[in-house]
Amino acid sequence: MIVLLSRTARRLLRQLCVWVCGASIVTLIGLWPDAARAQSDWTNRDDVREFVREMVSRHGFSEAELTEVFARTRASETAVRLMTPAPAGAKKSWSQYRGRFIEPVRMREGLRFWREHRATLRRASARFGVPEEIIVSIIGIETLYGRQAGDFRVMDALTTLTFDYPRRAAFFREELEQYLLLARDNGFDPLQWRGSFAGAVGLPQFMPGSIRRHAIDFDGDGRIDLRASPSDAIGSVANFLVNHGWRPGGPTHFPALVKDEILAVTAVQAGIPPKLSVAELAAQGVSSPRPLPEGEPLSLIDLPDGDLPTQYVLGAHNFYVITRYNRSYFYAMAVIDFARELRSALDSANARSSASR
Repeated sequence: MIVLLSRTARRLLRQLCVWVCGASIVTLIGLWPDAARAQSDWTNRDDVREFVREMVSRHGFSEAELTEVFARTRASETAVRLMTPAPAGAKKSWSQYRGRFIEPVRMREGLRFWREHRATLRRASARFGVPEEIIVSIIGIETLYGRQAGDFRVMDALTTLTFDYPRRAAFFREELEQYLLLARDNGFDPLQWRGSFAGAVGLPQFMPGSIRRHAIDFDGDGRIDLRASPSDAIGSVANFLVNHGWRPGGPTHFPALVKDEILAVTAVQAGIPPKLSVAELAAQGVSSPRPLPEGEPLSLIDLPDGDLPTQYVLGAHNFYVITRYNRSYFYAMAVIDFARELRSALDSANARSSASR
């Protein structure tokens, strides 16, 4: 049966629908902030209150002031999602990883950064013994020279990862503690700073603990500012590496020849810290086309590349030091490769400039 409504009835029906739908939306809008607050009101949680009490007893914080900071802190589900590792069994691709960083834009900006801060880089390299290109490479890979420093509130990210990411809760609890100390010591609101989804800050992406332990005032203005001072970032990266054992003039790695990949598995499983002698490597069918230093332990690093053959290098002590900045050996190798490409490009450009004079 078809019911025909008059024009007036249809108009009234439309108005009724608008009113009902509008009321529903208003209701949802009214309820949503309360739900969001309930989800991220950290002050209602026993584990957060315990953390606050620890900060009060260990460092003399005001319980009321710290509770107020957590009341303004919000959960970040995105931080947890981005921190979660890829599913087990996912194929790693060294060439794809490398290609993310060694590409034309980063090369161009790296050379620009190097030229713009040449004097500072020379001073840092002379003082700390870290090659200029390694410093430029790290800052470029971390943030594209400050262009990709992150827009997460650091307090939100660290709090969420401390209390809602059990896999690395201990690490982030320490970093949250360090961040609150950093904020108090430097007199800024903990909700003010922004950084990566993991809570790293500034051009070199230092975690709060690294800022307090390794960041330095390298521009001489009386304060440390990794967010706006390239000079402080340059000096702090070099200082970080030296504090973790960088050996001036030492190699980062050697090319590796692997006769039998199955036999070499034991050497790979020995880990990144160099601990295998040249003789031990040879016994597992591993050598190098270059002379290897006798008496200096090495590590066998595999660089799987999806369905392509796996590449291998022999990591020296300075390779291991770079992994203290980021635990990924892909990261360390990308830093080294990008540094080499930058140095080659700068030397070529300088040679062309000299020839044209």
